[in-house]
Amino acid sequence: MPKYQPITKTSFAHLKWQPCKDFRFAAKDNLVPLVAQELPTACINRPIAFIKLGDNFVPAAIQSLQPGLNLHVGTDGQWLIPYIPALYRGYPFLLLQTKEEQQVLCVDTDSGLISEQGEHRFFEDDGQPTAAVNEVVEFLKQVQHNRELTKRLCTALDAEGLIVPWSIKVKDASGQEHPVQGLFRVDEARFNALDGEAAARLHQSGALPVVYCQLISMQHMQVLARLAESRTQQANTEAPAEVDIEAMFGGGDDTLKFDF
Repeated sequence: MPKYQPITKTSFAHLKWQPCKDFRFAAKDNLVPLVAQELPTACINRPIAFIKLGDNFVPAAIQSLQPGLNLHVGTDGQWLIPYIPALYRGYPFLLLQTKEEQQVLCVDTDSGLISEQGEHRFFEDDGQPTAAVNEVVEFLKQVQHNRELTKRLCTALDAEGLIVPWSIKVKDASGQEHPVQGLFRVDEARFNALDGEAAARLHQSGALPVVYCQLISMQHMQVLARLAESRTQQANTEAPAEVDIEAMFGGGDDTLKFDF
């Protein structure tokens, strides 16, 4: 589990941090939540489902149908496909809310990215946060704002009865099929049958792009299966075969920019 610690002048004035380039911390995430702003880019090259977090539906990228495995992270920790979800690009930072409802920037001190020899300082000589830290804060605030918006959009879809269980089965090594639990999708037939008033409500709520992105993304389930097969083949050979990831998934530019 990450060990998040609030960033204070007392504890971090002499420390620096390194941008994350090794994604092995996410290698066991078969799902990762997304925010609405990411969906137009994310749906181009990966399947997206809805998952239930508490009482809310949220969109999530399917990174594998096998729990504990992220097919988008290579064995060397490199991210394999064009777009990196915002949740990972914010690592090792996190905005946490205090009891007084103040937002505090925290960092995972077990990430291996914090040291006295890192690339970016936390504080200037006068004790003020550096420009790099301020950029992190703005990025995380933007993601948090979009996360709340995304919940409202999904609530609007659920209110119209458009989010339904996604029936998916996977085969084990013996060929036996097993259902995948906990994934949901847009009911396309029900969406197409909405009356004018319901369609107007969805349009007014701003939730229509979420519908289209999720439906478009479903075509990539077969690509995910091929990537799983490729991973299995690599594990069974001494010299792993090269896989053209770009050709398999296509390109795409990051949104919610956070680059150093």
